[in-house]
Amino acid sequence: MIPYGRQDVNEEDIQSVVEVLRSDWLTQGPAVERFEQDVAHYCGAKYSVAVSSATAALHIACLAAGLKPGGTLWTSPNTFVASANCGLYCGANPDFVDIDPRTYNLSADTLEEKLASAEKQGGLPQIVIPVHFAGQSCEMERIAALGKRYGFTVIEDASHAIGGRYRDTRVGSCAFSAMTVFSFHPVKIITTGEGGMVLTNRQDLYEKLVRLRSHGITRDPRFMEGEPDGPWYYQQIELGFNYRITDIQAGLGSSQMRRLDEFVARRHSLAERYDTLLREQALTLPWQHPDAYSAFHLYVIRLHLDAIGKTHRQVFEGLRQEGIGVNLHYIPVHTQPYYRRLGFKPGDFPQAEQYYREAISLPLYPSLSDSEQDRVVQALKRVLS
Repeated sequence: MIPYGRQDVNEEDIQSVVEVLRSDWLTQGPAVERFEQDVAHYCGAKYSVAVSSATAALHIACLAAGLKPGGTLWTSPNTFVASANCGLYCGANPDFVDIDPRTYNLSADTLEEKLASAEKQGGLPQIVIPVHFAGQSCEMERIAALGKRYGFTVIEDASHAIGGRYRDTRVGSCAFSAMTVFSFHPVKIITTGEGGMVLTNRQDLYEKLVRLRSHGITRDPRFMEGEPDGPWYYQQIELGFNYRITDIQAGLGSSQMRRLDEFVARRHSLAERYDTLLREQALTLPWQHPDAYSAFHLYVIRLHLDAIGKTHRQVFEGLRQEGIGVNLHYIPVHTQPYYRRLGFKPGDFPQAEQYYREAISLPLYPSLSDSEQDRVVQALKRVLS
């Protein structure tokens, strides 16, 4: 079985982890700070906070931005549930903005229309989370301008997109947002096993994120009530969480960062190869916005079902039977049973729903060989014929 995604761990990565295991620190040590600095420096952001997962990163980013119970968060329906769940964790109300039918990202046009309507009804969001689906940046300049106009905070969910660029900036620079979130799950661009990170250029957000990561505790006298009792002293000044990442994971992350550009270049090479090999098939291939350089976390095709004469499920299961571990990203969040109980229903976001009825993610990862990719293509052609 050729999976749709796979980590790429080499001997240098293993040695980096071994060095941490032989050191004095396994958690809350220097490897975490080094990893944070590596990512922040690469992206061009001032601050970064490593945490246990991108879900944890989204949660504390929302809290740091001041999302309160009864507030509103908007995001894309074409994403993993965490992009919306983070609002629920804060007691807020999630809502969605339908996708652009070319990029499958949150549509800036639809966002503008929805904001104009929401302003009239007194229901503007406090936070908007654009999701850089498959590694391609959303139209961040437009979204940032709408944020200034309508007064919402922008948090980029860039779980797919480390190593990507938007115009002249790297994704993660926070040039068009208050914060950016990355994921380091094994199928993502680089991995720490499990893990995530929040980047920001604002010191106030950074200091709050650091506290929220570790129980809401501070050892900094500037934030304490009264004077510290001694050098051992700490105070819990707000309700935080244990969202820390280990030095073991961070050691792996720093090692992986040294190959990030190599990983993304190989993903582009494979994507271009798919484009060439599949151009004559009854498929819509990934479209790339001229302002974005994708990290190509995913290579998603859309089936022309009328021309193929087979159902979506028949094609998907046919590929699995051929030993091709395809996947589907994503089931629209608003159609999940939990969200239906919140009042959402099929038909609410038709572009995302139409995309879901046609989409399949093909295998794409740096260690995928040309011969394995040829096997994927031949299997797909057999199933479509």
